[in-house]
Amino acid sequence: MQFQLNTDSHIQGDERLAQIAESNATSALGHLTDRLSRIEVHLVDVNGAKGGADDIQCTIEARPEGMQPQTVTHSDNDVEAALRGAGKKLRALLDNEFGKLDKRR
Repeated sequence: MQFQLNTDSHIQGDERLAQIAESNATSALGHLTDRLSRIEVHLVDVNGAKGGADDIQCTIEARPEGMQPQTVTHSDNDVEAALRGAGKKLRALLDNEFGKLDKRR
């Protein structure tokens, strides 16, 4: 599975952040990572330097093998909380989609 991290100009996308994001995504998805070809994480500071509540937006796009890409978005106060929230949403979405697919078989 490939992993890619994208950030805006207000969030420093260094190697440490990439490792945190990848670790968070793979632990949130658990056994589902075997069924994915790629995960892309996009982090954006919506308000820029102004600050404010829930101004970090995390969008995760997962590309399941043989299916259309699935995307979720979560906003929170800091980067790690936004990553955790988006990871939980993505796991719920993929559990649902894979459950439908497995029932058809």
